[in-house]
Amino acid sequence: MNRIMLTAIPAALAMTFACTAAFAADEVGFHGYVRAGAGSSSIKGPQSCYGLGGNTMKYRLGNECDAYAEFGYTQELAKTDGVTFLGTVWADVYNPKSDFGGARLGIAKAYVEARGLDFLNGGSAWAGKRYYYRPDIHMLDLQYINMNGTGAGIDRVNMGPGKFSYAFFKDNDITATSRTGVVTTEAATRQNLIYGDVPLNTDGTIDVAVSLIKAQGGNNTHNGYQITALHKQAKVMGGGNTFGVQHGVGPGTGVGVCCDRIGASGSTLLGSDVTRTRVFNDLAIQPSTNFGMEFVALMQRDKSDANGSSTWTSVGVRPVYAVHKHVKLALELGTDRVKVPGGPALRLTKITFAPSISSGPGLWDRPELRAFVTYGKWNDAATASVNASNNSGPVYGNRTSGTSFGAQLETWF
Repeated sequence: MNRIMLTAIPAALAMTFACTAAFAADEVGFHGYVRAGAGSSSIKGPQSCYGLGGNTMKYRLGNECDAYAEFGYTQELAKTDGVTFLGTVWADVYNPKSDFGGARLGIAKAYVEARGLDFLNGGSAWAGKRYYYRPDIHMLDLQYINMNGTGAGIDRVNMGPGKFSYAFFKDNDITATSRTGVVTTEAATRQNLIYGDVPLNTDGTIDVAVSLIKAQGGNNTHNGYQITALHKQAKVMGGGNTFGVQHGVGPGTGVGVCCDRIGASGSTLLGSDVTRTRVFNDLAIQPSTNFGMEFVALMQRDKSDANGSSTWTSVGVRPVYAVHKHVKLALELGTDRVKVPGGPALRLTKITFAPSISSGPGLWDRPELRAFVTYGKWNDAATASVNASNNSGPVYGNRTSGTSFGAQLETWF
């Protein structure tokens, strides 16, 4: 289950996509995100979505069969001696089908942040549950690092040429008792250290983010870590570029919890033989008022003694052209390949055409009211994976192609 969790106002979001910010900074007011839609497919029945599942992500334009919303409020609680205390509470709701009916509200954020503390040299302090350092590849809905959680920390303290952040989190905080009475848990403590915004070249900076994970479940659980290095280049044809290299070990791979996100604690049952290495480049440009484009290339390798080595490679592009200040034409083409031991490679190509009514002509202008037609083509080796990952179920049988169509709303505010 993949949830896009975009926060703050559109201008702040555009900055994030332009690779100038990665912290989710909540500002006073009511903000949120909504995506919802309805469609069908060439097999009839519900809309179908095309992906390979497993450790991969799917290209999302015209390829989201779920419904997701999050919304909340940030209020100034106190202001004294130049220090501002902000309180934030957000709810979220998700359904893997197209309707919100029956879905349960959850608490996405509940924290307080203190800004303007002179002893933090321009930084802030916080405690509670929050979205944390979590930049993403929008086209894939891939938060390639995600440090969300419940904890406390200090953010963006000016230190040398860059800014330092430290946070302590508690993850997987659940205890289970087996039939034999043995108490087990995959709970873990997680320390995150980030040193970022370090100038490297003109308009280019480096971020380095580390997670140190300590298991609390006894002899059968394992510690882990991850390290991520990002080069963020601003002012690239009206947009920005991010190049990233990541490596995780054991629970530092993120495997075993929601969405296999590097950064937070995965399953502490995973030992040091379990590794994940990812290299990617994400480019988003807006060279003219009427034309914008996102391009991504990615390779990810997962290894373990039990399952051997699998490699996911992906290349995709989404050009968007505005024929009117409120009408855009978007085309998204993405191709994925997964190589697993002992068999042929799984291959999937997906293409979507989506005319949209939009609040503006830019790549990131929202709201968007979209109509879409999506075509997916895969090889025989990928048939079982496509059927298994389809929200509509294994409706394609032995077929190796399909078409879906419908309408969708996406907005952030």
